[in-house]
Amino acid sequence: MSASIDGYFLQLINDNIGIPHKVSRIYGRSVEEREDLLQEMMYQLWRAFGSFDKRSKFSTWMYRVCLNTALTYKRKSRKAVGESISLDHYEIPDEGTENREETIALLYDAIASLNPVNKAVILLSLEELSYEEIAQITVIRHRDEKSFGILFS
Repeated sequence: MSASIDGYFLQLINDNIGIPHKVSRIYGRSVEEREDLLQEMMYQLWRAFGSFDKRSKFSTWMYRVCLNTALTYKRKSRKAVGESISLDHYEIPDEGTENREETIALLYDAIASLNPVNKAVILLSLEELSYEEIAQITVIRHRDEKSFGILFS
């Protein structure tokens, strides 16, 4: 890519850098796994940048690429290591909790225990995206349409 496209790509990434960090925090269990996932997301964003056609916001496109990358990464890593069923129950602390970091960590842990589809929908909802944007990212169709489900492709 040319220097001007490189600069444009970097500017868009820097303006939306929270997206891959949030996705990796939800889909990566360990620090190492999050770092690997972040690196893979950056690679996939760079690789797919030519397909960004500006019909949607860059952040919408970026969420889609990052979520697809996370799901593919988890699918590949699951083949290597089986997931155990967790019987832990999470309690949401009262609003008066003074330790904000602990509260955020509990929220991420609770979200991490969800299935991949629910993780994505919760993450996008917490970002206060509209239902239309969530549907655009996840390709959720209404029940009245022929295909109903989530595709991430």
